[in-house]
Amino acid sequence: MNDYPAVDREPAPGHYGRLRVQTSALDPARWLTERAPGHGDFGTVAGVSAPGFDAYARVLHPASLDERPVRWAAVAAAYGREVPAGARWHEVVGMDLDYHNASEYGLPGVWDEHPAEGPTPPAVAETLIPVLARHTATPERCWFGLWHGYGRWDFGHVPTFVTPERDEVLLSGTLADAVSPVSLDEFAELPDLWWPHDRAWCLGGDVDLVSTYIGGSRELIAELLAAPDLETQPVAPGDRVG
Repeated sequence: MNDYPAVDREPAPGHYGRLRVQTSALDPARWLTERAPGHGDFGTVAGVSAPGFDAYARVLHPASLDERPVRWAAVAAAYGREVPAGARWHEVVGMDLDYHNASEYGLPGVWDEHPAEGPTPPAVAETLIPVLARHTATPERCWFGLWHGYGRWDFGHVPTFVTPERDEVLLSGTLADAVSPVSLDEFAELPDLWWPHDRAWCLGGDVDLVSTYIGGSRELIAELLAAPDLETQPVAPGDRVG
């Protein structure tokens, strides 16, 4: 659980962007809370997304140079490396586990800002939305989970549902609404979890990660892996996240 006290936070809004904050029934999230032991454990792909899907993909959050996105593969190539499955950012740039993502470690002409930690960055989300919409019958009716410890908003009195090591506020809206929180604050986090009402797929991110994980049909994952504007890797539900 995450029992962080709210300090200097504003009262929780009724809407998070265009997403409605659910203050009563949490039934749409029940399937995420009822996980069998060993299925969707903390620190695994299915723990960040959800267990039970046919296939999974990892979407790498890009680094940047002069505020333009830079792929991990381009950074790795500049260091004479590749990006193997499951690679962590500090390994790509040749740092040890205590690397603190400081921008002074950038490589001139290659990257000057590390990948964004946290849920899916807005630019990546904008690319994902049309792909995800093609693989659900309910893009106009979606559900979202937002970790209650983010940002300036005090969600302490809003009911939450539990995923591995996280308490999430339930939100609802259309799939296109997923990026609307940036209308509140340019630094507002997008929801960690997204899923359509028909549960055709589930997208998951986390405050400590620089990747987004998606579980869905083999057709969806194949399309994500082939998407030219995304940097993705195939993963398995039990793989450790990075």
